[in-house]
Amino acid sequence: MRMLSEFRMPAMPDMGGLAEAQRRNLEALSHANRVALEGAQAVARRHMEILQASMAEMTDAIRMMSGTESPQARAARQAELLKSAYERAVANMKEVADLIQTSNSEALSVLNKRFTEAMDEVKTLVAKQQGG
Repeated sequence: MRMLSEFRMPAMPDMGGLAEAQRRNLEALSHANRVALEGAQAVARRHMEILQASMAEMTDAIRMMSGTESPQARAARQAELLKSAYERAVANMKEVADLIQTSNSEALSVLNKRFTEAMDEVKTLVAKQQGG
C-alpha cells in the first residue's frame, strides 16, 4: 500500500499549450515559406530583367559592329564591348547572389526565432510539470 501511495503518475502535458505551440510552429513555417517564395520570385524577375537588357545590348552591339570601321577600330570596339559585357555579367551575378542570400537569411531568421520561442515554451511546460 505504501508503494502505491509513493507511486507518482507523470503529469499530463498541457494539451492546449502543445496545440498552440504546434499552431505557432506551422505559422512560422508558412511565413518562412512565403518569404522564400517571394525571394525566388524576386530573383526570377531580376533574371528576366537582366536577360531583356542583355538582348537589347547585344542587338545594339551587332548594329554598331556592322558599320564601315577599319578592322583595327572594329577589333578595339569588340574588345571594349566584351569587357563591358563581362563586367555587367559579374555585377549581375553578384546582385542575384545577394538577392538569394537575403531571401534565405530572412526565411532562416523566421525559423530560428520560432525555434528559440519553442525551446522557451518547452522549458516552461517542463517547469509547470515539475511544479516549479
